[in-house]
Amino acid sequence: MAQLDPLDILVLVGLLVGTVAYFTKGKLWGKTIDPYAAQYGNANGAKAGRSRNILEKMEETGKNCVIFFGSQTGTAEDYASRLSKEGSQRFGLKTMIADLEEYDYENLDIFPEDKVAMFVLATYGEGEPTDNAVEFYELITGDDASFSEGASPEESPLKSLSYVTFGLGNNTYEHYNAMVRRVDIALRKLGATRIGEAGEGDDGAGTMEEDFLAWKEPMWKALCEKMGLEEREAQYEPVVEVTEKTDMDAENDTVYLGEPNKNHLEGGSQGPYNAHNPYIAPIQESKELFTVRGRNCLHMEIDISGSNLTYQTGDHIAIWPTNAGKEVDRFLNILGLAEKRHTVINVKGLDPTAKVPFPCPTTYDAVVRYHMEICAPVSRQMLSTMAPFAPNDECKAEMARLGNEREYFQEKVSSQYLNIAQILERVGGGVKWNVPFSLMIEGILKIQPRYYSISSSSVAQKHKIAITAVVESIRIPGSDHIMKGVTTNYLLALKQKQHGDPDPDPHGLTYAITGPRNKYDGIHVPVHVRHSNFKLPSDPSKPIIMIGPGTGVAPFRGFVQERAAQAKAGEKVGKTILFFGCRKRDEDFLYKDEWEEYKNVLGDSFEFVTAFSREQSKKVYVQHRLREYAIEVNSLLQEQKANFYVCGDAANMARDVNLVLIQIISEQRGIEVSRAEEIVRMMRSRNMYQEDVWS
Repeated sequence: MAQLDPLDILVLVGLLVGTVAYFTKGKLWGKTIDPYAAQYGNANGAKAGRSRNILEKMEETGKNCVIFFGSQTGTAEDYASRLSKEGSQRFGLKTMIADLEEYDYENLDIFPEDKVAMFVLATYGEGEPTDNAVEFYELITGDDASFSEGASPEESPLKSLSYVTFGLGNNTYEHYNAMVRRVDIALRKLGATRIGEAGEGDDGAGTMEEDFLAWKEPMWKALCEKMGLEEREAQYEPVVEVTEKTDMDAENDTVYLGEPNKNHLEGGSQGPYNAHNPYIAPIQESKELFTVRGRNCLHMEIDISGSNLTYQTGDHIAIWPTNAGKEVDRFLNILGLAEKRHTVINVKGLDPTAKVPFPCPTTYDAVVRYHMEICAPVSRQMLSTMAPFAPNDECKAEMARLGNEREYFQEKVSSQYLNIAQILERVGGGVKWNVPFSLMIEGILKIQPRYYSISSSSVAQKHKIAITAVVESIRIPGSDHIMKGVTTNYLLALKQKQHGDPDPDPHGLTYAITGPRNKYDGIHVPVHVRHSNFKLPSDPSKPIIMIGPGTGVAPFRGFVQERAAQAKAGEKVGKTILFFGCRKRDEDFLYKDEWEEYKNVLGDSFEFVTAFSREQSKKVYVQHRLREYAIEVNSLLQEQKANFYVCGDAANMARDVNLVLIQIISEQRGIEVSRAEEIVRMMRSRNMYQEDVWS
């Protein structure tokens, strides 16, 4: 046999790699892999080299119902988990939940007829899929969707698939619940059969939870008829098992005290830094922007020079929060765990598809402080689940009533913005509750990073990210309860510490700001960057019109900062108009001195228009000032094809700005309002009208 020389071997290796790339579509290396997935896999009892074949997974684990979720903030994942537990406990389904990005979907055409798939899908931004749903969405809605058996879309390749859908949306956005609507249409077009109605929850109206509860009951009825299921009395069945490790000390270097993964535990973090792996970034600078007592707005400069993180102007930075010590104590106390807070525990899934949302071994304190959204709104369903564990019959009856009666729940819980521990305190009068910790892990959302519009330019300062955040502290009418923002008060504590306060206590809260094992000492905060489509035009000479009241001005500070840097570099910069609004110029006028500096650099190309809402008897907002500039705004849009940007409150301001712009175009161009609406829609579709808004 002839010997192969080194060149032959290299050629053969190249051909082999190319062949593998072709047949795997690059999935072996084209997808960012969480470098710590193995650590979580071990905690969850999962096998190495997990299959991306969902049918194989269901067959191996004996499941007949899979609930897929597309989630950006964790709410859709929570609803998927609740459907899974209810399906199992009430109807005897063999359920599993699945992250959409963890599986492939080319074999949905051979999905067994005796099984069902549920899709719980949030809509992100302007009608976009969530990050973890992009590949699934592109396959299902694509014109050339292809599946394993080779049938064309016209041949109904998904005719064996029965499915259920629920969408999470916000009616203040133009593309309300677009994700679930488009997926539903696409699935039916491909031959799949929907069971029950396509549910839609509306966060904008504040009815998401009630929309979900109202949808699921008729859905379960339709599913029972389809699959021959019978309802039974639901009883709590744990999905995870919590074991106390009394032989281990919390200071053991293998115990997670809040570290997000193994590398952080072992003393060093490595990139890539993302939604699974934060960078512990130093806060280089922090200052107060408001000049009035009782209200706070923070400006912070976060140094990313020691990481591989990059950003572009208009992106978002994610802050990984820590729960306030006061709320951690309240939670542990009411569950009778205060004395055991530093007891080491191990948590493992009782089902091969169950996931533990944090690494183990750990402690009660670490789980509650760093991993559980203990201050989040509570669902009626959660209270019903907890009722059997009430300390006495009176408490049990009260929890059952709160769980069953919508109006009563609204009066006693929702309107008061109570968290889970506060509810247990009020219902039980301070008596300790013996609720399984496994139920709390399963029923309370994993704490989520909070996203803030970056208020700096990557051209002007590539290694420093600025954020602008109002500290939330809202007094509830008729109550002694004050709702406090988890993350913004955490940031305020960091700012106070940086400015010399040895024991920062913002609004009566305390935070473990030095982090697990003091790894955040020196004023650090865990972060990652999320890229956004909210961008300046690539040509700096193109005019832009920006509407940003309050902290909605954050990304526009970055935009103007970038244009000033471009002007200093000798580039031609187009007309740049910024409409900014606040209450009073001597109280909350953000970056007041900076705008003059930018004006000096940009000259007549920069126009700064203010609306001080409370300096006169009749309130004046940015939308009113926009109307005053109707002629110039229309001219820039019509003649110079300016880009139009809005950032801030979606429910009122953004909607009003949209209406005013339609009126301006209609009046200035002498056309019907319907035609002006069409022009604005066209601007949006061409990314000439961009929004970065929130409710």
